[in-house]
Amino acid sequence: MAQLVETAQQMARTKLEIALPRRWSHVQAVAAKARRIAAAVCEEDRDILVAAAWLHDVGYNPELVDTGFHSLDGGRWLRREHFDERIAALVAHHSCAWLEAEERGLDAALSDEFSREESAVADALCFSDMTTGPDGQDFEVLERLAEIQSRYGPDHLVTRFIIRAEPEMVAAVGRTQSRLHGRVPQPM
Repeated sequence: MAQLVETAQQMARTKLEIALPRRWSHVQAVAAKARRIAAAVCEEDRDILVAAAWLHDVGYNPELVDTGFHSLDGGRWLRREHFDERIAALVAHHSCAWLEAEERGLDAALSDEFSREESAVADALCFSDMTTGPDGQDFEVLERLAEIQSRYGPDHLVTRFIIRAEPEMVAAVGRTQSRLHGRVPQPM
């Protein structure tokens, strides 16, 4: 499975390092965090988590834009590349993407094309993304959500999505923290 993570890292590097260096900084930090918190998921899912972290924002690459929704575009590209289907679905649905898909009128496309996984892996991917800033800095989840809203402005659809997704993102972070500390998390 280590090969899976290496391949994911190289794919992300190829699509983000030159084209979107700030996004690349974020992705590197998200993947490093996913590696650090991998104990929150079962052993056989740890490489899946880290590989998905490397690839979660690959859909921002301008060459991959189809719908303009990075989660769906990234998942579609991974599928075209015959990458692991579970990882493609995790990328397509990462960090409550189904709620952003609703804001964009793409919820049917997303749900028809990719199954949504509700699991410790999905929670840990959200944790890694939503506690890491755009330049790779660590944030508490509410600080990160406020940073995103500030960056996009009050009337942007991403801000509307973040406001709707906040309870679920905070819950996913909390469940991951509970798993890391050996407590039984609340049901999803």
